[in-house]
Amino acid sequence: FEAFKASLAGEFAGLALDATEENIQARIRGTLLMALSNKFGSIVLTTGNKSEMATGYCTLYGDMAGGFAVIKDLAKTQVFKLARWRNAHDPYGTCANPIPERIITRPPSAELRPDQTDQDSLPPYEILDAILERYMENDQSIESMVADGFAKEDVEKVTRLIKINEYKRRQAPVGIRVTHRSFGKDWRYPITNRFRA
Repeated sequence: FEAFKASLAGEFAGLALDATEENIQARIRGTLLMALSNKFGSIVLTTGNKSEMATGYCTLYGDMAGGFAVIKDLAKTQVFKLARWRNAHDPYGTCANPIPERIITRPPSAELRPDQTDQDSLPPYEILDAILERYMENDQSIESMVADGFAKEDVEKVTRLIKINEYKRRQAPVGIRVTHRSFGKDWRYPITNRFRA
């Protein structure tokens, strides 16, 4: 990381630290994992879920680097439910949680800066995921969601993020489809000519 910062010091001189430097960390990890994959003939599984993919809360060539996106079509709240279910079912009788409880209970974070949580940038996942499902999977309008009691600010933010992050999703690896509408062939949004709906 320090070598990257030194290489960019001249170009970044006088500019404040921001997400650029934070994303370098994720890209370094992605490069290292892809090198291991290449050397040993394995595949990197990405960690992005549907909530993160929808809102662009992921780093191109960082945590998105890989060959298969296992949880790509599961919302963050579904991932937590699945993790709890897996820990409650012990088919091998080990009496050990394969997913450490602290991973499930701590506030979600990209861990790119100290004390960062996802809610610094996004609505709580219970709200975000409900908006995502209604908007993307059920074609519910912004006005209808607001009428149903969602905060207009949250609905507008989530739907805007979905629209402007299509370019990231187009570069994501393939993954398992588990909902009736997943990103990819079920959801294509224009990314050229400054298209805005």
